[in-house]
Amino acid sequence: MFKQIMWNNRFNLGVDVIDQAHQRLFSIVSRLVDLNKDTEKQQHACKEGIKYFKSYTLKHFAEEERYMQSINYPGYEMHKKLHDNLKNNTLPALEDELEEFDYSVESVQHFIGICVGWLNGHIMIEDRAITGKNPSKWVHQPNEDITDSLVRAVQQGLQVLCQADAHLVSKHYDGVDFASGHVLCYRLNYSSKTKEHVQLYLVFEESLVLKTLREILDLQLHKVDKTVVEAMRMLSEQFVAYLHQFFVLKTKYMLDRIDVQTFDQFARNFDKAYPPYSLLFNATDKGYFALCVNT
Repeated sequence: MFKQIMWNNRFNLGVDVIDQAHQRLFSIVSRLVDLNKDTEKQQHACKEGIKYFKSYTLKHFAEEERYMQSINYPGYEMHKKLHDNLKNNTLPALEDELEEFDYSVESVQHFIGICVGWLNGHIMIEDRAITGKNPSKWVHQPNEDITDSLVRAVQQGLQVLCQADAHLVSKHYDGVDFASGHVLCYRLNYSSKTKEHVQLYLVFEESLVLKTLREILDLQLHKVDKTVVEAMRMLSEQFVAYLHQFFVLKTKYMLDRIDVQTFDQFARNFDKAYPPYSLLFNATDKGYFALCVNT
């Protein structure tokens, strides 16, 4: 999955304590990649390596937060929320997956993939904003009550429509590629009579799609074809309609269209600013699912 993971000087912020910690994190992840290739030592070594990665990450977060406070960084509160989200949601969810699959090569690859994506994005966007090298993309401050309600609604929706028990991975999903294989992405455009618009993005890992439709259709599906794409298109519309039951909206929205997108097309929504609501879930033993809402 990964040929090599190397530190690049473009990650430097010019703050020694932070730059040294980032280099160390890259070194740990690179070592995990190598350990995951050693079939004899893989399981025990990766288990210990991941514990160390987590411990060092939390130590680094504390140091970085102290530095932000020392310079009165105005984006401190949101930045700390991102740290807390990784600490309290993402890492525990990934650890549960590792335990469930007994630290298999594939589950360790999943762990590494998400952590590498998170590190790259966080350093290049959020950490560089600390030193004024670029603005933060978190221009929207989501309502926490709405976010929590949305999390519960998604979990119930995945249970009802996909027979999947979903665990929250991130409340602040930033568009990193979470799939070990391919994904199906649907963009649903809604509008009101007063020309207000809402876009929802539903992103299903391929394994979640195939396992769900196998159960619904009682067919042995092994790949995504046109039938699968159309079936998930309809399921996506039903999923959003199900979510709507949990929210009383003052404005009535009607569905204009549903588009199928590639993951790259979907990820472009994160180029300038992150969506107000952006969630990532792991539907245990089936695959990952992301929901993003743009208003």
